[in-house]
Amino acid sequence: MLDFESFLKDYKEKLSSIFEKEKETNNYSLSRGISESTLRTILDFHPLAAFIPSNYGGFGGNTAEALSMLEASSYESLPLSLMMGINGALFLQPIANYGSEDLKEEVYNRVINNNKMGGLMITEPDYGSEALKMQTGYTYDESTNTYSIKGLKHWAGLTGMADYWLMTARELKDGELGRDISFFVHDTRNGGIEVEEYYNNLGLYMLPYGRNRVNIKVPDSHKLEPKATGITMMLDLLHRSRLQFPGMAMGFLKRMMDEAIDHCKNRMVGGTNLLSYDQVRDRLSKLQSYFTVCSAMCSFTGSNVPLSKNTAKMDVEANAIKTVVTDYMQKASQSLLQLTGAKGYRLDHIAGRSTVDSRPFQIFEGSNDILYQQISESVLKMMRRFKSTNLYEFLNQYKLTIKSSDYFKDHLNFELDPKMPQRKLVQLGQALGRMISMEFTLDLSERGFNKELIDNALLNLQEEIQNLLVTYRTGFNAEVVENYQNNSSWFNQLSLEA
Repeated sequence: MLDFESFLKDYKEKLSSIFEKEKETNNYSLSRGISESTLRTILDFHPLAAFIPSNYGGFGGNTAEALSMLEASSYESLPLSLMMGINGALFLQPIANYGSEDLKEEVYNRVINNNKMGGLMITEPDYGSEALKMQTGYTYDESTNTYSIKGLKHWAGLTGMADYWLMTARELKDGELGRDISFFVHDTRNGGIEVEEYYNNLGLYMLPYGRNRVNIKVPDSHKLEPKATGITMMLDLLHRSRLQFPGMAMGFLKRMMDEAIDHCKNRMVGGTNLLSYDQVRDRLSKLQSYFTVCSAMCSFTGSNVPLSKNTAKMDVEANAIKTVVTDYMQKASQSLLQLTGAKGYRLDHIAGRSTVDSRPFQIFEGSNDILYQQISESVLKMMRRFKSTNLYEFLNQYKLTIKSSDYFKDHLNFELDPKMPQRKLVQLGQALGRMISMEFTLDLSERGFNKELIDNALLNLQEEIQNLLVTYRTGFNAEVVENYQNNSSWFNQLSLEA
């Protein structure tokens, strides 16, 4: 196998050649799935080896290298990068940290030598954001050393396509489901998974999603072994995945930026190109700031999250990174669409396609609203532990906001209400997430990153954070009018006046 740098160069060139002819009218954007020949061509370059330790034939499992592979993939195709990310963070990396030697050798050999893929089944129809309440249960047969697992799973990326599934279930004993979560690796050659329905997902056409009926048997060697509890293992898995979102976002944001700048340089309006208009330049500066902040996130994850690190307690970092970068992905796609205008309002144009493809990133692996709330709750918990009530005083000592908090001393110098309503938790979480992102950006500046890009990013972050803090502190709380039908017809009002 090539060294990683040689692989990355060849991989980028191959992806560019595969997707080049599609950049104006993208046939991949209009048809669901991906052809076997195209997928085989991509997998023949062994991109998934970036997630596999070197003693099993991979590149080494280096996090920075994995992020670089995801970046290269997402520049050409966001769905392709997500496919790689699912395989890596939600399948191969958990096996590296919790799988038996026999399991590692089997799976890694088939992934590298036979282009096999794996995914994660965790979400259930009635328990999306409440994974701990999943109803999929398992029993153990000591006579055969196998686990029997039954349940219903949906919205698993690679439905009907994966060769392996990492399956979550709770122990069923005396008719009751246990509190902990267990993880099992199922080889689809053994059957037992019926696709009941394929979903017509709004975007991400390359990835099949659906509803799966599960009735499988798994040998005990294919059960992952947690170092503490299964719930802790699940947190490690999900946090690690969220911390790697910037890899998928990096190439995507660069593509949005490149497409936008190229369009604005060449589109003439009123005798001059779009790049000369101030509002357009403002949009482009924000695109560049998203790119810079995402670069800072990649730098943080690549430096601080090796494969061996347990990320179960990195909830604030993981939630901040996932929420902010996915918000920026959607904003970037909307800006490109606005700049390209009607031309971009098509599924076969990069602007329209990117808008629908980036939107679910704000939903899956934790809805952003929920994760923003959790950021605030985590900070409140730490403040109680340190008997602190002033937000600035705490954030100025907190490792993730030491430098960034100084930019907002006047806005943060107040006593935090520990019983604030949910909407305030979300608003505060949005501000905190961007302050943490600003801290990463300041760290990136110290590494010698482009100063002009850093300065622009800091200015845009300051604007965002200040606006969010003002909104948080205003106290305006509009409420739902449940019986809105009463006296709410504009037409009837006109009739009465007549």
